[in-house]
Amino acid sequence: MTQKRQRWGTRTGVILAVAGSAVGLGNFLRFPVQAAKYGEGAFIIPYLVALVLVGIPLVWVEWTAGRFGGGFGHSSAPGIFQSLWQKNRFIKYFGILGIFGPFLIYMYYIYIESWCLAYAYYSLTGQLAGIASSGGFIDFLSGYQGLTGEVGTFAGTSQGFIFFLITFSLNISVTYFGIKGGIEKLCNIALPILFFFGIVLAIRVITLFAPDPLHPDWNSINGLGFLWNADLSALKSPKVWMAAAGQVFFTLSVGMGVILTYSSYVRKKDDIALSGLAAGTTNQFAEVVVAGSLVIPAAFIFFGPGEIVNIANSGAFNLGFVTMPQIFNQIAIGPLFGFLWFFMLFLAGITSSISIAQPSVAFLEDEFKISRQNSVKIFGAAAFILCQPAIWFVHRGVLDDLDFWGANFVIVLGATLEIILLAWIFGIDKAWNELHQGSRVRLPRIFKFIIKYVTPACLLTLLGWWFYCDWWKVITMADVPPENVPYILGIRLVLLLILIVLTILVFMAWRKRNAGKL
Repeated sequence: MTQKRQRWGTRTGVILAVAGSAVGLGNFLRFPVQAAKYGEGAFIIPYLVALVLVGIPLVWVEWTAGRFGGGFGHSSAPGIFQSLWQKNRFIKYFGILGIFGPFLIYMYYIYIESWCLAYAYYSLTGQLAGIASSGGFIDFLSGYQGLTGEVGTFAGTSQGFIFFLITFSLNISVTYFGIKGGIEKLCNIALPILFFFGIVLAIRVITLFAPDPLHPDWNSINGLGFLWNADLSALKSPKVWMAAAGQVFFTLSVGMGVILTYSSYVRKKDDIALSGLAAGTTNQFAEVVVAGSLVIPAAFIFFGPGEIVNIANSGAFNLGFVTMPQIFNQIAIGPLFGFLWFFMLFLAGITSSISIAQPSVAFLEDEFKISRQNSVKIFGAAAFILCQPAIWFVHRGVLDDLDFWGANFVIVLGATLEIILLAWIFGIDKAWNELHQGSRVRLPRIFKFIIKYVTPACLLTLLGWWFYCDWWKVITMADVPPENVPYILGIRLVLLLILIVLTILVFMAWRKRNAGKL
């Protein structure tokens, strides 16, 4: 019996769902770190250039390819790739990256997301209020993760695992109820709450006075200036450009197959040009306006311009779970603002994590004709097992290694394959016409040139730069402590096994599909 194909309920719903996929922890944690670590004003111009030349074009590429593939009954990258190049019987195997990438990210993202829920609870219950120093918050986080033996009330990862179970259950429950009844419904509620909390926090930070009378210039206006006062000399540094392009990839969720899947559920005459732009703009508002007005000014006010770079270099986790709660403990009704901060992060996390589950579920639904409910059960069982290494071996670098492959290498490689396939093999003229099917406006023709030439060149440069500078060190684990090598090698073997299993499943699905045509 053929299942009725799922659809989004409203145009607003799909925009909020795609925006929810993009608005994640990286907006509020990774962007401020990247913006601060290169020094005052050095990041924003390369970031905006990368957004125009790489980010937005890739958003339109994925919306176009996804809707086109959805017309053939495909909602995951293997089938969508095959629909774009029907004469090539191998192209579907390259689409495996569009399932593998998000599944890989899911293996550790849920755990980090659960930290946010836990810290929101600890903020409300006052367990963070008595911590006065960054060292105290570092010890608290280490105890929560099980990195130290006895810190506060924590022993190992028991409490952390409880919050992981709650977070995992919420994710699977939302996914279980489908595109319209689960994902769209959650995003319609979560995104407005997220933005409300973010704006409240940003207003509170902007209205703060300099707490140190010896440094009256440590205020919110100068904190905003730290981000927006452009340092043109930084444009000479390729590292800044690479970091900016990487952040654009990470924040827009391009290259990982999620937008391909989401856009496959829109109708042929839906306006994907404006919808894609609206979803991307919503994400950029969350990142540049809300996060940019919140995290960097707050750190600037309390720690000054000299220390803000050191804070950024200490990492996104320290910024979110050490620096920000330390700041909230120094202002009135800090526990409430701490709750708003961490629950906002949790909402950003869950709207992203439900999206990265969908490509795997859609693959089982479309290619094996398994019901939605059973597909989610299969995915949930596999994901639960494969989430465990990031929880229990976080001290062995497993989470960091998963993050590198999932949130850096795979998405850049996937995006490169997507744009070459659409713009060069499917054809830029056909792609441009497909993009404008049902569109109420014509996009500037310069983007046709950018999509065909500029964006692929940028992506190939990113890949080439990585292979030139880092690939051998990464493959040989040169920077991995010797005691962690067995764990990193183990998780990489697990990832290789996942790739092999996905390859076999794609082969089986198409053999079954072709047999049905005889």
